[in-house]
Amino acid sequence: MTNVLKRNNVKVLGDEGPVLMYAHGFGCNQDMWSSITPAFRATHRQVLFDYVGSGDSDRGAFDRLRYADLRGYALDVLEVCDALGLEDGVTFVGHSVSCSIGMLASIEKPSLFDRLIMLGPSPCFLNVPPDYVGGFERDDLEGLLALMDQNYLGWASYLAPVVAGDAGSGDVTSTLTDSFCSTDPAVAKVFARATFFADNRADLAKVTRPSLLLQHRNDTLAPLSVGEYLHAHLPESTLHVLDVSGHCAHMSNPAVVINAMRDYLDHACVAA
Repeated sequence: MTNVLKRNNVKVLGDEGPVLMYAHGFGCNQDMWSSITPAFRATHRQVLFDYVGSGDSDRGAFDRLRYADLRGYALDVLEVCDALGLEDGVTFVGHSVSCSIGMLASIEKPSLFDRLIMLGPSPCFLNVPPDYVGGFERDDLEGLLALMDQNYLGWASYLAPVVAGDAGSGDVTSTLTDSFCSTDPAVAKVFARATFFADNRADLAKVTRPSLLLQHRNDTLAPLSVGEYLHAHLPESTLHVLDVSGHCAHMSNPAVVINAMRDYLDHACVAA
């Protein structure tokens, strides 16, 4: 039987309190949450992990067929929870593509999750005229993937500052570049295609758990219109626009993310 906790490099901070489960974005790893987790150490049990193929996960467990679709990553989430004996009450905190992954996991097993917190979410990165602006034309994304094949390090150096944005210049860009470059190119290509060509708009109506949408005000990867689209189509969603640039506020402006999470979670406790 697969050792899921080792396979996904699972780490648990704290023994008591409600569970916060953090999920990283494409090309990243659990360390990207290091500026967020200290704020919740006294109040929550926090679960961190790496998707198979990312971070310090077991690269030997990577299956191209399973991870060519976001549902393969959602299965990672469910299997980690099962390995930890978690049956309910989990607040899933996802960044970027993990917002869609967490959404899919909640549809598969709604009883497991209390609510979803989505940072920089996008159900579809592609523009789909005439009603949806995801931010990218298909040719642009195909060109980005072609660059991965031709010059992987050049691709990483190009994408990192785009993801970081103006607010994330310097340390954030450097951290992202290092993370991208440390990922096996063969794995990265599979995850990239699964991420950038996914279209989960039809799944939004199936989500039954409340959600907080943390939208960056200026974000090349997920324009403000995407957050507004999600808010209009996700049942029981709350839209909170963060006054920051870039796609990684948990790294560039962690205090803003922490405050938004606390406000939402405190309100949820009062409502309960």
